[in-house]
Amino acid sequence: MCNTRNPQKKRRLKERLAPGPTSSSGFAPGPAPAAPSPAGASAPTRTGRPWTVTLALPGSIVDNAQSHELRSYLVGQVARACAIFNVDEIVVFQGAKPIPPPTGEKQKTDGSVFMLRLLQYLECPQYLRKRLFPMHPDLRCVGLLNPLAAPHHLGFDEECGYREGVVVERTSARAGQPQPKSTPGQSYVDIGKGKEQLIDRQLPVGTRVTVRLPSASAKSSRAAVAVSPREPREVAGLYWGYSVRLAPSLSAVWSECPYEGGYDFTLGTSEHGTPVDSTAVPSFQHLLLVFGGVEGLEPAIAADEELSACGADPSSIFDRYLNLCPVQGSRTIRTEEALLIGMAALQPHIAGAQAS
Repeated sequence: MCNTRNPQKKRRLKERLAPGPTSSSGFAPGPAPAAPSPAGASAPTRTGRPWTVTLALPGSIVDNAQSHELRSYLVGQVARACAIFNVDEIVVFQGAKPIPPPTGEKQKTDGSVFMLRLLQYLECPQYLRKRLFPMHPDLRCVGLLNPLAAPHHLGFDEECGYREGVVVERTSARAGQPQPKSTPGQSYVDIGKGKEQLIDRQLPVGTRVTVRLPSASAKSSRAAVAVSPREPREVAGLYWGYSVRLAPSLSAVWSECPYEGGYDFTLGTSEHGTPVDSTAVPSFQHLLLVFGGVEGLEPAIAADEELSACGADPSSIFDRYLNLCPVQGSRTIRTEEALLIGMAALQPHIAGAQAS
């Protein structure tokens, strides 16, 4: 993490930033934990994807937007870019405390919290949003945003081996459509199919859960299986949306990492970095890609007490410090633009690393 010319300093910083035994993430209802698969349960046969990509960016980028509509649209651009390039985790980190608005001006939601709320809303399948997200002023312009059209955003009549759902109270069966009765250790889940789906676990009402559906031949006699939200990716190779967490500082992006062992390969982005075409990405398990805000990544690093211990060279914090657009015509590249440029430039490097 630190400059290789001072290996002891580098080792000390890694120890300080090492993830703890647990980490916090988000504030909206999250997916249920993994459940063991019963014998004979159907399982997809597609090749899975064990590795992950995490993207970290400052929530302050929305503070420069001049209206609520523009703030919302900016977050929508970030969400779309992450969905297009199969980002598995988004970390919104906070920097310096925001400057309070002038007296008499309406108070805005903190940029990081605003971004977190909208990213979570957009990731949630449409048929679950009313159950999981109460009305909030921050969400008043979400109807203007482009949908993610992610694989887990399924329509009523679309078929898939997995679905996202939310545990609901049992409703009475419709006339002519009897439904199996639940037993202790089971729950009913709304999966966007018009009727509740029985699952193999008893969970609190309002819990979001990933469900593996039974095979077509067993649909009438077997409950669906509540599984980890990672299973569609790890087993079936499906992109199943992103998780979102809020980091109180840039260093917390590392120290609160949810993966055991942390991120094993990190990339920082800056116009002062090495051109992306001249770099090589090794095989990794958990990749972290960090973007800066309006003033770039360097001020965020300098303002962080943990990271500033590395000295004046920001490139020493990352395994690679890259310039993702070496021959830019504009003097500045906005963060939401840098996401698309950077992910497109890195895509062949990431694919090549995992193929090797």
